[in-house]
Amino acid sequence: MDCFEMEGGRPLEGEVAASGSKNATLPLMAMSLLLDGESHFTPVPDLRDIDTMEGLLGELGVEVQREGEDARLQVRSETVTEAPYDIVRRMRASICVLGPLLARRGSARVPLPGGCVFGLRPVDLHVRGLRALGAQIEQENGFLVAEAPKDGLQGASIDLHSAFGSTVLGTVNVMAAACLAQGESVIRSAAREPEVVEVARFLRACGAKIEGEGTDRIQVQGVDRLKGQSWRVPADRIEAGTLLLAGAITRGRIRVSRCQPAELKVLLHALGEIGLEPRVEGDAIGLDATQGATGSLDLETSPYPGFPTDLQAQWMALATQLPGQTRIRERIYPERFMHVPELQRLGAKLERAGDTTLVYGGSRLTGAPVLASDLRASACLVMAGLVAHGRTLVRRVYHLDRGYAALEKKLNHLGAVVQRMPDPDKP
Repeated sequence: MDCFEMEGGRPLEGEVAASGSKNATLPLMAMSLLLDGESHFTPVPDLRDIDTMEGLLGELGVEVQREGEDARLQVRSETVTEAPYDIVRRMRASICVLGPLLARRGSARVPLPGGCVFGLRPVDLHVRGLRALGAQIEQENGFLVAEAPKDGLQGASIDLHSAFGSTVLGTVNVMAAACLAQGESVIRSAAREPEVVEVARFLRACGAKIEGEGTDRIQVQGVDRLKGQSWRVPADRIEAGTLLLAGAITRGRIRVSRCQPAELKVLLHALGEIGLEPRVEGDAIGLDATQGATGSLDLETSPYPGFPTDLQAQWMALATQLPGQTRIRERIYPERFMHVPELQRLGAKLERAGDTTLVYGGSRLTGAPVLASDLRASACLVMAGLVAHGRTLVRRVYHLDRGYAALEKKLNHLGAVVQRMPDPDKP
C-alpha cells in the first residue's frame, strides 16, 4: 500500500497538461455494450478506475485493448448479463452498465455499486427511469435484477427529479437505454453536467437520435442499431481545477493546458472573488497567485453549472490559508466531510455542523501523518501537505490513484517535493 511523503513550503511554478476526463471516460467505455463494431477513445487517463471498468467490461464480453492513451473496445460476446460483485463493489460508475445491458441484451443483473464512502448515494432514480421504459427491476441479494419486456423497451416520459438533485449516472443509464427503445423518450430533470453532454454527443455520432443534452430536458428517439466510432475524450475538469487550486494554495504561478475553461467558469469566478485572477488562454488557464488572495468566499456545492462537489474538499484546503472565515455548505453529499478531522490533524481550525463547515483562515499547518478516506479528500490532504511546515505523510493514496493520473509527477514537475513510497506502517 503506497503513501505520499511530502515536504511543504514550495510555490508551484510552470505548466502542466490536464489528463483525459475520468468521469467522461468511464460511461463512454460502458456505452460500448450498446454498439456494433469497434470504438476508439483517446486520451484515456491511466487510472485505477479505468482499469476496473476494463475488467468489468471484459467479464461482460467486451474486448478492450489499451496502448498508451488509446483504448479500443469491441463486443465479442453477448451471452453474459451479470456483472461480478467483486469488480462492481470497487467503483460506483460500474452502475453505468445497467442501462446498456438491459437495452441490448434484454436483461441485466448488476450488484449495488461501491466506490467512495462519504454517504448515501441511492440508485432509485436509475430504477425509476428504467421502469418507466417498461423494465421489471427488483433488488435480490444485493443485486439489481432487470428484465426488458419481450417486445423490447418502450419510449416514455421520465422524471428524474429528486431531493438529492439531478443524477449524472442515472441520466446516462436512462438515456443509453432509451437509445434502443421503441419510440420517443423525454427525460426531465436530467443532469446537465459536461460528462452527460459528452456521452450524448458520442452516442449521436454512433447513430442515436438525442437532443437537449446540457439542459434538464433530453429527448431520445429510439433506433434499431448503433455503430462504434472514434472519439476524443475531453479534459478532466476536476483535475484541472485541483491543479489550479494547488497553485493558489502555494502562492504559485502555474498554467494548466489541454483543458476546457468553459466548464470551470464557477471555479474561475470564485478565484476572482478572492483576489486571484485566472487568465483564459485558448485551451489553457493561467494563475498567478504569488501575491496571495485578498479575501475569502463562502460557497455551497450544487449540480452543474454550480460549484462542483468534487472540488469542495480542495477549496476547503485553500480556505485554511485565506484571510478571514469561509463557510462551506455541501448540498450534494451532506456527509462528504471526512477530510475535516484529517485537516485538523495538520492544524486547520474548522467547525462542522451538519452539512456546513466553517473554516478559519490563516492557519499555520504543520506536517503530520494523515489518512485519505476517498478520492477528493486525498487531493485535499495533498494540497494541505504542499503548504504544511515539515513532513506530511498521506496514507491510502490508492484512493487518489482512482481519479488522478500520476499526480505526484505533475506536482513535482511544478516544483513540489512529493515522493511515492510504500507505507512504512503497512506490510
